[in-house]
Amino acid sequence: MGNRLSSSHYDRRRVNGAVGFRAKTGRAIAVVLDDSFSLVWRGEVKLSGDPESGPYHHVMELPWAEAQVAVREYVKPIEQLAIAALREVIARVPVSIRAAGVAGSPPRNIDRIGNPHIRAHAAEGILFRRVLEQAAEALGIPCTGYSDRGLDTAVARPLARVAGPPWRADERLAATAAWLAISNATRSGH
Repeated sequence: MGNRLSSSHYDRRRVNGAVGFRAKTGRAIAVVLDDSFSLVWRGEVKLSGDPESGPYHHVMELPWAEAQVAVREYVKPIEQLAIAALREVIARVPVSIRAAGVAGSPPRNIDRIGNPHIRAHAAEGILFRRVLEQAAEALGIPCTGYSDRGLDTAVARPLARVAGPPWRADERLAATAAWLAISNATRSGH
């Protein structure tokens, strides 16, 4: 699930942090920052039993209205996996998670996408961001979603030296979401 960075100086009761996710189909890249914006942990969490094929791919040949109903049986386990994945991140990091941020596909109306395969990908992008946001909410963690399009990841670039490779766009997006989440939590007093 990832690697923990140096944690010997943390006392979970006194150090707050935030988790940031970059939602992908069937998985998410996760980055945890403490309240001084230092990198605590990063890794990947599993959000689906079949990360190669998202749930809308199983129903994409149905008319869209029917697909939205039929996909529900595939979505429930994904929602449960998202909660379990967030619990696992919380359990493994040496800071108290006070906020979460999720970078992913923005909510939008996809009803008019005519190609079923493209519509399935669009729906899954929205779904995997949403289940992470809902998981945080279910665990009582304030969460903000961010569009992965145009999110300025410049604040995350300096973390690359500490993290080491790989530090790709997905890691930068997750770190930026965590950065924004801890900033908002600090301002609001959470």
